[in-house]
Amino acid sequence: MNNVVSYRSVQVDGLNIFYREAGPADAPVLLLLHGFPSAGHMFRDLIPHLADRYRVIAPDLPGFGQSEMPSRAEFDYTFDHLAQVIDRFTEEVGLTRFGLYVFDYGAPTGFRLAATHPEKIAAIISQNGNAYDEGLSEGWAPIRAYWEERSPANREGLRTFLTPETTVWQYTHGAPDPELVSPDGYNLDNFYLARPGADEVQLDLLGDYKTNVELYPVFQHYFRTHTPALLAIWGRNDPFFLPTGAEAFKRDNPNAEVRLLDTGHFALETHAVQIAEAIREFLANHGF
Repeated sequence: MNNVVSYRSVQVDGLNIFYREAGPADAPVLLLLHGFPSAGHMFRDLIPHLADRYRVIAPDLPGFGQSEMPSRAEFDYTFDHLAQVIDRFTEEVGLTRFGLYVFDYGAPTGFRLAATHPEKIAAIISQNGNAYDEGLSEGWAPIRAYWEERSPANREGLRTFLTPETTVWQYTHGAPDPELVSPDGYNLDNFYLARPGADEVQLDLLGDYKTNVELYPVFQHYFRTHTPALLAIWGRNDPFFLPTGAEAFKRDNPNAEVRLLDTGHFALETHAVQIAEAIREFLANHGF
């Protein structure tokens, strides 16, 4: 069966990268890039709805999930570095042209790939994956404070983003009914966050997120210049990435479509079927 998921690992420049894969080997490829504080398991409900038509690949970013988490002395936890690893990952698993599904941290990672290798990108699905200043909510204020002043106090202030309670809140806030959100996802994320050293890794990335905002003009130039088929399908109740960020894609890209769902940040937890149907329709309309 094509929708059976295989769980694999590949060495990328000496780093073990774990990934999920399903679908026919000769089918069009979709690369799914997860966000904070999750991993490829966030796509567990989506993959079976796409794998009959697409080869679906969902890696765990370095430091996340089942991928290797080298020490901060051995690996620079920056978004530039994450993108470099995923770029090399695509080479190792033989991807030459693919659609991108990007969410949260996966967006600046994937948009770096797209801006660097536009010829490889067949389409983009942005699910609460931001590229515009107006998409950032006031919830970013403590993180912005750390960007402005890299003091120990400001770094310590970000630890509230790493607590088990905050993870649960990220999953359930804005959902139409919290009972529709499985505890499996946020409990697994909290397990990963509790690993020794994971907190400092995540604080490094929160601090480095400033580089993503600085690259927004680069990403926007890519959208204007290459006008990829782009579907922005967002949970409208996301406390971090506002619907105005989704609508902004249309300003730079006439091929952008926007759909807003009555849910929160982790939209797949409640709307995996609807998102899968939208993706299939969208990609089919664009010949992919």
